[in-house]
Amino acid sequence: MSRTRHVLVPFGTRPEVVKLAPVVAALRGAGHRVSVVDTGQHTDPALSSRLQATLGLAPDHRFALPADPAERSGALHSDAYRAVARFAPDVVLALGDTNTVPAYALAARAAGRPFAHLEAGLRSLNPRSVEEVNRRVAAAAAQVHLAPTRRAAAFLAAEGVAAERVFVVGNPAIDTLIARGVRRVPLAQRAGVLVTAHRPTNVDDPVRLARLVRVVRALADEVGPVTFPVHPRTAARLAAAGLTGSLDHPGITRTGPVDHDELLTALASARLAVTDSGGIQEEAAYLGVPVVVLRGSTPRWEGVEAGTTTLAGLADDRAAAAVLSAAAAHTGAEGQQRAVTVPCPYGDGTTGAQVAAVLADERTDALLALDEPDFTDGRLPW
Repeated sequence: MSRTRHVLVPFGTRPEVVKLAPVVAALRGAGHRVSVVDTGQHTDPALSSRLQATLGLAPDHRFALPADPAERSGALHSDAYRAVARFAPDVVLALGDTNTVPAYALAARAAGRPFAHLEAGLRSLNPRSVEEVNRRVAAAAAQVHLAPTRRAAAFLAAEGVAAERVFVVGNPAIDTLIARGVRRVPLAQRAGVLVTAHRPTNVDDPVRLARLVRVVRALADEVGPVTFPVHPRTAARLAAAGLTGSLDHPGITRTGPVDHDELLTALASARLAVTDSGGIQEEAAYLGVPVVVLRGSTPRWEGVEAGTTTLAGLADDRAAAAVLSAAAAHTGAEGQQRAVTVPCPYGDGTTGAQVAAVLADERTDALLALDEPDFTDGRLPW
């Protein structure tokens, strides 16, 4: 016997829209009632409302957040409490590691509502990462953990999460690629490098930012033409540091934020992606494009293990040189062939359907229950 549930799905950023759109569609297709909330983390139309319209993820309610960072954080949490109270869902389902996730995880728990975490178990092992903290808060609050890979499930097991609470369902980024008909481009038709960078560790430090600019120019000189859609945060930091003009180079095409479809077209047509984005690592794996990650760690270890992803940060000039060395290796014949040969480790496009099935299963009732334990008979929990 199957269940239909009322699921509250919050999102606040572009990656959440991309990944949650197919999940919400699958939940509704399976008969679940879904309430969707835009938490207001992204306000740029290219990063928010236009993408929502393109992917068909229409929120039932939108929140607006204040500009001050401290006030934004407080408002996000208070909005989460209001949303859970207003919609009174059977379960709150959040994805990933943005600030939206712990806000809604804690609000669900405070209201006595179960919480399910999608993209559960990713671990970068970086103690300075806010996203890592958000993931761990989500893991502590979740009754159901929807992991993208077996490796992610293994991280959860190592942290003591019971096996029956973990479901390996793949990553819904692949659902979106398949649903939108995105296909691999033959190697002979690919050219150049797609660069994206937006993380504070890379763009907020003027020294690292200058190092990034030098790397982008070197990629254009040594590997091929660079396409660089500049994130609003990065654009602001470049302007503040007086570095915008340093990207004026005949081999660099610099744009503002682009639509998701345009970004995917650029990625599929590139010989290499150089990025600090998590989602691009997943999309590149599906499209057979190798990746250099501008970080010293990643929560997506599967590409590193397969040899299609290389970690090379911007901590110093030696690290920056490693970016160029990795770029040369990945754009060589062997690196290109490896990237198109290795199967995508992040899913097969059925994540949404699997999530809907987990929530429809009557056996999930026991997992979502928030019953208080009773050890009054003298038993110990170990």
